[in-house]
Amino acid sequence: MATTGKKSVLFVCLGNICRSPIAEAVFRKMATDAGVVEKWVIDSGATSDWNIGSSPDARGVACLRKHGVETSHRARQVTNDDFMTFEYLLCMDESNLSELNRRAKLVKNGVAKVELLGSYDPKKQRIIEDPYYGSDEDFEKVYEQCARCCKAFLEQNS
Repeated sequence: MATTGKKSVLFVCLGNICRSPIAEAVFRKMATDAGVVEKWVIDSGATSDWNIGSSPDARGVACLRKHGVETSHRARQVTNDDFMTFEYLLCMDESNLSELNRRAKLVKNGVAKVELLGSYDPKKQRIIEDPYYGSDEDFEKVYEQCARCCKAFLEQNS
C-alpha cells in the first residue's frame, strides 16, 4: 500500500458487489496487460456492510467474462486503515464520495486521495450509476465506463 513503495488504489461503491469489483478487475487486467501489476496494490470495498463476504453480482461476473476479465473478489467494507494505506480511493457516485470524505475527516494521518473514478472519464461521465436494479445492459455500461476511466487513471499514474 502507500508504505510498501507500490502505488495503490481502492475502488469503492455502496455494496462492493457490482461497480467496484468490476472496476477492480478491469484495472487489474489493464495493469497486468501493461506489465505493471506488480507495482500496484489493487482492491475494492464498500461504504456499507450489507454484503461483506459475498461474491460479486453474477451479472457483473458474466459481463466481465464476456470481455475476458476474471475476478475472485469477496465484498468487504472500507476500513479506517484504508485511508492510511491506499494512495487513491476511487468511488462511483456522489453518495460514495460524500461518505468517504466524511470518514476521511475522522482518520488521523490519512493519506488517501478520495475522488470519483468518473473524474478520469474522457467522455466526462463522472457518475457510474449502480446497475443492481437494472439489466445486463446496465452492467455493460458500467464495464465500459470503468474501462475508459481505469485506462485514463493507469496512463496518468504510470
